[in-house]
Amino acid sequence: MGRGGERVETQKSIATYSASKSGDIRQHGGKITWDEVRQHKTPQDAWLVYRNKVYDVSGWQDHPGGNVIFTHAGGDCTDIFAAFHPLGATSYMDPFYIGELVPGSDKKPEAQANFERAYRDLRGKLIMGGFFKASPFYYVWKVVSTVALAVGAWMLVAWSQALAIQMLSAFILALFWQQCGWLAHDFLHHQVFKERAYGDLAGIMIGNVFQGFSVAWWKNKHNTHHAVPNLVESSPDAQDGDPDIDTMPILAWSLKMADRAKEYSWGPFFLRHQAFLYFPILLVARISWLLQSFLFVFEHVPGASLWATKGATTERQAIKNVGLEKAGLLLYYLWYGALMFCNMSLPRVLIYFVASQMMCGFLLALVFGLGHNGMAVYDADARPDFWKLQVTTTRNVTGGWLIQWFCGGLGYQVDHHLFPMIPRHRLGQLHGLVESFCKEHGVKYHETSMWEGTLEVLAHLASVTKEFVTDFPAM
Repeated sequence: MGRGGERVETQKSIATYSASKSGDIRQHGGKITWDEVRQHKTPQDAWLVYRNKVYDVSGWQDHPGGNVIFTHAGGDCTDIFAAFHPLGATSYMDPFYIGELVPGSDKKPEAQANFERAYRDLRGKLIMGGFFKASPFYYVWKVVSTVALAVGAWMLVAWSQALAIQMLSAFILALFWQQCGWLAHDFLHHQVFKERAYGDLAGIMIGNVFQGFSVAWWKNKHNTHHAVPNLVESSPDAQDGDPDIDTMPILAWSLKMADRAKEYSWGPFFLRHQAFLYFPILLVARISWLLQSFLFVFEHVPGASLWATKGATTERQAIKNVGLEKAGLLLYYLWYGALMFCNMSLPRVLIYFVASQMMCGFLLALVFGLGHNGMAVYDADARPDFWKLQVTTTRNVTGGWLIQWFCGGLGYQVDHHLFPMIPRHRLGQLHGLVESFCKEHGVKYHETSMWEGTLEVLAHLASVTKEFVTDFPAM
């Protein structure tokens, strides 16, 4: 299904929602103050502001992008909307329109207003400059070279039963999964195809079939993360927190999170030792994600309810392409099992499974942690403007081509967060423009080497522990 098919599905979703509201969406064109908008900040009662127009999306569970729409309930979604949508998407907003903002009711400082205009002008220049256009040759090369890693891993297993060769194969397979993670990330951010359905199908192949990660599960978490990075949710009934830092009781990234350690029997232990446990936790991250993905898609399996709404506080949205999602995950376990059992004894299968999963977990989670961990963490009630939020919660990783290959382009994490639909191969060129823009406007822009960034993450965990234990020595 191409762009036309997806457009029809979106129109059906909007029509169904509008009909269900039966007049509740008040297209009165009246004037609304910011104070009134801020009162409507839960998924069941959600108003959004886009370019000084107010929209009521309360309870719209079938939003094509998922529950991320509720992350800015009671706030301004102008810039995050632009970051995630093509230019024509604004035409779908009309049925939700309820009025205009009262001019000046936000009392926004002139410097911030000027900065926002400059950022939006920069985005327009990037569009005109072709930054959002992907190179087909680049992505053909990335897919072929990545699949070659899996072929190499399989050939090594078929060639030899020596443990050393099998462990080399496990490492290459871990690299394959890691690089697939970056590729799926590119396709699912719609950096490659204009027709979003093609990007979703590529994501299912690379995500579900190659990696064992559900596209629907990933989007539910990752889109929300992009909208509200490093935000701690304001209340259980809100949808304004970042699921990627919702790591309690294992890791606490702020004092507010650390305070929840008392809610768990093992919470105090993990809190006291989290800096030392960080690397061991990375090793098991992929196994946790596999389990979450499987239970998210196969929701009727016993225990699935524990993961169905992880990182979301609203009613679960129906999974798009659920049949393909399930088939893709089953194909993953089929080919992975065939690889391990084709030339290994059962004990070696177990060793290979643990080694490949743990190595990939470390390779993936290390990069994830570098992107945001140890950076600013905000309470959702004190969220800064879009640009400051994205820049101050995000870390770039410096280094040559090997580091950027290893990180899948996410060494340019700040630049990616500001313009997530710009293809990976253009991020290096974008970086210079964004860095200059930040310096011009006095916005902090943080870059470190991979080693320095990792030390910052560990130091941040240790500082949270020290500060919390000082305040609560009985913990």
